[in-house]
Amino acid sequence: MSIKGSSATNDGAVSPEIAGETGDGIEGFGYRQELKRSLKFSDLLVYGLIFMVPIAPFAIFGSVFQASGGMVAMAYIVGMLAMMCTANSYAQMVQAFPMSGSVYTYVGRGITRILGFVAGWMILLDYVLIPALLYLAASIAMNGMIPAVPLWIWLIAFVVLNTVVNYLGIEFTARVNKVMLVLELLVLAVFLVIGFTAVANGQGTFSFDAFFNSHTFDWSLIFGAVSIAVLSFLGFDGISTLAEENSGTTKSLGRSMIAALLLVGVLFVVQTWVGSMLVHDPASLIANGDPDGTAFYAAAQNAGGPFLFILTAAATAVAWGFANALVAQAATSRLLFAMARDRQLPKFLSRVHPKRGVPVNATFLVAGISLVLGLYLVTQPNGLTEISTLVNFGALTAFSLLNVAVVWWFVVRQKSRRWMVHLVLPVLGFAILVSVIINANIAAQILGVVWLVVGVIVAIILQKAGRMTDPSGAASPLEFNEVG
Repeated sequence: MSIKGSSATNDGAVSPEIAGETGDGIEGFGYRQELKRSLKFSDLLVYGLIFMVPIAPFAIFGSVFQASGGMVAMAYIVGMLAMMCTANSYAQMVQAFPMSGSVYTYVGRGITRILGFVAGWMILLDYVLIPALLYLAASIAMNGMIPAVPLWIWLIAFVVLNTVVNYLGIEFTARVNKVMLVLELLVLAVFLVIGFTAVANGQGTFSFDAFFNSHTFDWSLIFGAVSIAVLSFLGFDGISTLAEENSGTTKSLGRSMIAALLLVGVLFVVQTWVGSMLVHDPASLIANGDPDGTAFYAAAQNAGGPFLFILTAAATAVAWGFANALVAQAATSRLLFAMARDRQLPKFLSRVHPKRGVPVNATFLVAGISLVLGLYLVTQPNGLTEISTLVNFGALTAFSLLNVAVVWWFVVRQKSRRWMVHLVLPVLGFAILVSVIINANIAAQILGVVWLVVGVIVAIILQKAGRMTDPSGAASPLEFNEVG
C-alpha cells in the first residue's frame, strides 16, 4: 500500500510531517487507523509525568539509599543520563515509525522483525509486571495506614478502579491524569518546603553526601543502585505507545518524552537529596536496608511529624496504585494490541472497542494478570524488591536494543551524518544500560536471561510459522534528514 504524496518508504517509514498529522501515517504501514487521535502535547507530557510519578522515589528511597551507600541523588542523576540518551532514541524512531508498539515496533522495523519481537518480549517483562508491582506498593502503603483492611482487598480495589477508568476511553484517562499530577506536585511541594525548613533549623544534617561520598563511592555500587532507581524513570517510554492516538506531529511525541524525563529527573534528584538529609541514622539504613519500605516516610516524619508521614505515605499509595497503575495498564494494553495486530500474540488482543476506541480485550487481560500476580506477591515477604529488579532488567534490555536500532537504521542503513543524535547518544545510552544490567541483582539477571531465552525460542517458532512478515509493502527510501 502506498501513501499519497510518496510519503511511504521502502522499509515502511513515513515522512514525519504526514505521519503525525493524518491517518495516512498508520495506513502507510498496512494498518487501519482504529485508535482515536485525540491527545495533544500537553496530554502526552502529563501522561509521561504521571507514568513516572513525580514522587516515585518515596516508595523505593530506602532501597536506593542502601544500594548506593547513601549517594541516592547520584544514582538518580546517572539513571537520568541513561534515560535521556534512550529518550533521544525513542524520539528519533517514533518519527520514522509513528505506530503503537514501543521498542517492539522500532527495533523490528529498524533492524529485523525477530529482534523486534525479542525487544517487545523483554519490554513485556516490564509492562506486564509493573502494574502488579504498582498495585502491591500502593496496597502496602495503605495497609500501613489502615492495618484493619487486608492487603488483598486494597489490591483488588485498585485493579477494578483503574480498569473501569481505562475502559471509559483514553480521553477520560487523560483528564484524570491531569488532576492526579496536580495533587502529586502539591504533596511534593509541601514535603520540600517542610524538609528544607527542617534542615535549616537543625532537624536534619545539611550535606552533599547524597551526590558524592568519597568514603563509599564505587562505580559498581552506583550502577547497582541505578538498577533499582531506574524503576522511577520507567514510563517516559510509555508515551510512544500512544503514537496512534497523538493528534499532533510525530515530533511532539519525542519532545514530550524528553521534556517529561527532564522535569521529573530534576524532581527526583531534589527530593532524594532532601530526604537523605533527614534520615535519622544513615549508617543503619545502609547496613540494614529498608525491609518495610518506610524509610522515606520516616525521614518525612523527622521533618514534619506524623502529619507528613501520613501525607507522603497516602500520596504514594494513590500515585502508585491509581495514577501510575492507570497509565501503566493503558500502555501495556497498547503494546499487546500492536503485537497481536501483527499476529505475534493471539488475535483477540487486537480487538478495539467500536465506540470508545480502546483495545478492550488487551485492557481486561492486563487487569487479570495484575490481579493474579498481585495477589500472589502479597504472600511473599520480599515481593516488592524482587519484582522491581526483574521489571528493570526487562526494560533495560529492551532499551539497549532500541539504542542499537537507532545506529543501525540511521547510520548504517540511511547513511546519516547526524553523529550526535544517531550515534554518540545511542552508544552512550547503550554503554550505561549494559553497565547497569551487569551490576543488577543476580536473581533478576538469572530470571531475566531465562525470559530472554524463552523469547528467542518463541521468535524462531513464529518465523518458521511465517508470522514475522511485514504488512506494509514497499515504496521509496526514507529521507533521514527529515527526522529531527
